[in-house]
Amino acid sequence: MINKQKPELLAPAGDLERLKIAVLYGADAVYIGGEAYSLRAKAKNFDKETMAEGIRFAHDHGAKVYVTANIYAHNADFEGMADYFREIYELGADAVLVSDLGVFSVAKEAAPNLEIHVSTQANNTNYQSAKMWYQLGAKRVVVARELSLKEIGEIREKIPADMEIEAFVHGAMCISYSGRCLLSNYLSNRDANKGACAHPCRWKYHLVEETRPGQYMPIEENERGTYIYNSKDLCMIDHIPDLVNAGVVSLKIEGRMKTPFYVGTVIKAYRRAIDDYFTDPMCYEKNLPLYVDEVSKASHRAYTTGFYYGKPDGNEQIYTNNSYIRSYDFIGIVQSEQDTDGYAWIEQRNKFSVGEEIEVLSAKGESFSMVVTEMRNEEGEAVESAPHPQEKLRIKFTRPVQPFDMMRKFLPEGE
Repeated sequence: MINKQKPELLAPAGDLERLKIAVLYGADAVYIGGEAYSLRAKAKNFDKETMAEGIRFAHDHGAKVYVTANIYAHNADFEGMADYFREIYELGADAVLVSDLGVFSVAKEAAPNLEIHVSTQANNTNYQSAKMWYQLGAKRVVVARELSLKEIGEIREKIPADMEIEAFVHGAMCISYSGRCLLSNYLSNRDANKGACAHPCRWKYHLVEETRPGQYMPIEENERGTYIYNSKDLCMIDHIPDLVNAGVVSLKIEGRMKTPFYVGTVIKAYRRAIDDYFTDPMCYEKNLPLYVDEVSKASHRAYTTGFYYGKPDGNEQIYTNNSYIRSYDFIGIVQSEQDTDGYAWIEQRNKFSVGEEIEVLSAKGESFSMVVTEMRNEEGEAVESAPHPQEKLRIKFTRPVQPFDMMRKFLPEGE
């Protein structure tokens, strides 16, 4: 057993279903957005009622809830903000994430007992800024994605012992500095710093020479063009010891816009990796390929370690396409416990058929494979396939399942 502090596993939750999945699959904490002030305006997010339910659910399962309010505010944004912070504190939120100094001051005054974390959007790249946030009352700083592990370790050495460091360890990388993108605003009038990013870093571009307007010259990697701003995804699941040694106490997964399947798959893999390392580092080392294989079952781009081991070079970009690698399809989610005959209700998410081999991703137990031998619809009729979105079906499972266990099937190459 090592003596380092076991880090928190922090999961994204774009809605109530994903919050429950994140918690059940092993997250120690989740971060969510309310209906205002969050940088994921297109996520479903949480109104007062669902936020209250989500916080109760998380707390009942020993997990925390952090609410994001990390926009860069304009004058009009402050109307009603103090009431909002008082409300989320009364609902039981464990912390609020902010990046704007004005928003910080409103949160501090309106809810003085609400813990404040400083978002990566604040460009936390050095120990002096971290210490200043601490003096203002922040408990935690989320370090910028542009920092190396060496730099994070130096910050840890120079900030107060009770100040915490959180860092992104998995998910999409922005092409702009710590996510503070102006490209989206310029090209589509959608402000990334207020939650409406159009993701122009994933688009295909052409060049125009100023004396030849209207003549578009392709930037070509191949006949399909190239994607010069398209970063690979971050993955640090096989570098957890280095993160722990650098003093990171919260490992953050990106993805409030991701699917429930993505959240469950990635969180369970990181949960196992962290637990294995703190139980037996040799076990962790042995299982490294298994962790990477598991997170790769969720839709993703090619992986990179970002800035953690030095400044990225051209190999950290994907120039040939803007698509994802998808080797598994999310086909259903269990809705009920099994009856005495082994049957349980599921909700279909993608098509599958009788006779197909599927894999069940269990929130708590080991995943297992099985062949679908029969299924019945809500009228009790036997059906051969499940083509209708969110159709309720009754299936016999070969091992015990619980609500929120998920079903997936392997996609042959090219499917």
